[in-house]
Amino acid sequence: MISSQIYILISIIALLIIAFVVIFIRKDKKGKKLTPLASLSLIFVLAGIIFGNSRLTGYSLIGIGVLLAIIDIFRKLRKK
Repeated sequence: MISSQIYILISIIALLIIAFVVIFIRKDKKGKKLTPLASLSLIFVLAGIIFGNSRLTGYSLIGIGVLLAIIDIFRKLRKK
């Protein structure tokens, strides 16, 4: 395996571990759910990691995800 593929594999495994921990620990507690915009931004960031074979594609997808997350943060701050 190429070293970049190893880094991607490690990051995917780490994200899966974090997801399982969050799901099982917070199962009993009522937590805040993700907004549709936050979910979309998470999907773009993960797609950037997964499909980041070319730098332009990977960074573009991650950048779109971060931009959507920032927009979601500002929208939440305005509602309060």
